[in-house]
Amino acid sequence: MKTLFIEARYNKSAVDVVKKIKLPKKIGLVGAIQFTEQLKEIKEYLESKGHEVTIGGQLLGCNANRAIGINHKVDAFLCIGSGDFHPIEVARRTKKEVIVANPITGKVGKISKEEVKNYEKNLKGKIMKFIAARKVGILVSNKPGQENLKYALQLKEKLKDKECFIFLDNDVKIDEFDNFRDIDVWINT
Repeated sequence: MKTLFIEARYNKSAVDVVKKIKLPKKIGLVGAIQFTEQLKEIKEYLESKGHEVTIGGQLLGCNANRAIGINHKVDAFLCIGSGDFHPIEVARRTKKEVIVANPITGKVGKISKEEVKNYEKNLKGKIMKFIAARKVGILVSNKPGQENLKYALQLKEKLKDKECFIFLDNDVKIDEFDNFRDIDVWINT
C-alpha cells in the first residue's frame, strides 16, 4: 500500500483568537503543526502590542522540547492548537503558565494545575501497570516516517524480565487488542 502525505495547514488567520487573550510580557510561542506557519504572524502582532515573544515552534506528540528550549526566556507559553494534550505536556515540563488558543473554535483558556496533576497521576498509573506486567505488546507501524522497528527490537532486548511480543501493522485498531487478552500492557513506538 502506498502512502501519500498531504499537508493539512489551517488557512484562516490564528491572530483573531490571540487578540482575545491577556498575556504576560515575555511569552513563548508554540503550536501544533497545522498552525506553525502562522507563528511568525502571531509574533509580529504580539510584539506590536508590547510583548517580548520567543518562538519555540512545533510541538509533536508528547515531545515538549521546543518549549523546554526557550523556557528560560519566557514568563508563560501561548500554545496555538486544537487540543489540550500538547499544552498539558508543556505545562508539566516547563512548570510555567500555559495559555491555549484554539483558532478553530475561537476558544481560549489556561491549563490548570489540576489538569497537570491528573495527567501525572494517570501517567504514574500507566508506569505502575508496566512495572507489574509480565507480557508486553510492542506496537510498530510500518508506515513510512512512523516505522520504528529498530527501537522496538532494542526495547524488547532491554526488557529481559518480561515476555515481549512485537506487533507490526499498517493500521493499529484498538478493538483488535481483545484478540490478545494475555498481553498485560501495550507500548506504542
